[in-house]
Amino acid sequence: MTEFIIASNNQGKVRELDRILNPLGVTAVTAKSKGITLDDVEETGTTFAQNAELKARAAFERTGMPSIADDSGLSVDALGGEPGIYSARYAGEGADDAQRIAKLLKNLEGVPAQKRTAHFTSSICCIIDENTIVRAEGKCYGVIADSPKGDGGFGYDPVFLMDDGRTFAQLSPEEKDGVSHRGRALKELYAQLGKILSNK
Repeated sequence: MTEFIIASNNQGKVRELDRILNPLGVTAVTAKSKGITLDDVEETGTTFAQNAELKARAAFERTGMPSIADDSGLSVDALGGEPGIYSARYAGEGADDAQRIAKLLKNLEGVPAQKRTAHFTSSICCIIDENTIVRAEGKCYGVIADSPKGDGGFGYDPVFLMDDGRTFAQLSPEEKDGVSHRGRALKELYAQLGKILSNK
């Protein structure tokens, strides 16, 4: 197995990446598990893709190992695209998922269901070596629910409704992989990495 550093402390992301990359012979590990501390990266990019590359580059330079970073978030049409690239910091530094969801729902008070459209974006950057960078992006469209539903997932999953009336938090991990923004981005990444790794 080849180990790839996942430039995130979000265990939900690490588990998803490991589950999807495993068939390629890749094990997703955190820098912490290797005894390496990654400094916080200032996300100065204006897009998910730019921030993903900043994080992947920092992890690669710190560890010297192949590194993957994901920058993802929720964009709500009625809020002008908020929280967008600020999804993780929407309710302030140190806030948890429940607090971020609470702020989102408060800001959507009075907005009718048909105008609560939103989409998730996941941009992934994988730096294998100095000359090999792989980028992928996926999106998933839905509607913001009036209240959280489901015990699975993480982040804004409990309020992101799909066409079948279930939220992301009500899906099994396998179901979520098949339809989510990150699942779609990883499918694209998987295809690109498969070709690259088979030639190395």
